[in-house]
Amino acid sequence: MQRLGKNLGRYCGETIDIGAVLRDIETTAQSHGWNSELFHQVGDLKLFALCRKPKRGQPKTRIYISAGIHGDEPAGPLAALKLLQENNWPESAEIFLLPCLNPTGFSSNKRENASGIDLNRDYRNPKAAETRAHIAWLERQPAFDLYLCLHEDWESHGFYLYEQNPDNKISPAEKMTKAVKTICPIDPSENIEGRPAQGGVIRPNISPAERPDWPEALYLISHKSRQGYTLEAPSDFPLATRVSALVAAVNAAFKPLSD
Repeated sequence: MQRLGKNLGRYCGETIDIGAVLRDIETTAQSHGWNSELFHQVGDLKLFALCRKPKRGQPKTRIYISAGIHGDEPAGPLAALKLLQENNWPESAEIFLLPCLNPTGFSSNKRENASGIDLNRDYRNPKAAETRAHIAWLERQPAFDLYLCLHEDWESHGFYLYEQNPDNKISPAEKMTKAVKTICPIDPSENIEGRPAQGGVIRPNISPAERPDWPEALYLISHKSRQGYTLEAPSDFPLATRVSALVAAVNAAFKPLSD
């Protein structure tokens, strides 16, 4: 599979009608019994969280999934929709799904929100209303056993992921890249985004206290979870391929919980 060669200095691929996608997400979630909580709104664009409780008893694990924090990364919200449509979740898990954290960014096909703020650098000293509302929502939730943040990279040669796993728990990272490899290439680079990588897996040695601008993942690993993954689909491949890659990675992360 070859790169499309569309991205010249920025993401230049397919775009989505985020309002329509979010309406489809809400309708699909409702049909499968999810609870929905609105925690912020910009005009008619909603930021909401979906929650799925286990069918029986108390949850054995709690999983957090987010998407759409960058408005030029349409595969994440579409992957959230596809996951809801497939409805193949670990039965004993409580799932928290935030399908789009930056809906105004999608209106202009830009990484930042409508005010020009990169929300994924705004979690240490939040300026954006979206970030502040998201953090307030997070503070009301229990701790998560696992987080998955769905992203894209317009410069990437293939799929890759970041792992945050300070307690060295059993890692699904290689299972995720193996599942994605059947759909699109894995980035083979030994250095990705300035960090050592092996087989598409980056395990950064990051001290949150030393970084002034926190992405969502650093907030999560510092306050809400002890294990998580940022999944990066390659934006210079067809949108359907990127969506399928993210869905495959999420399902691979779930598989040990379903066995």
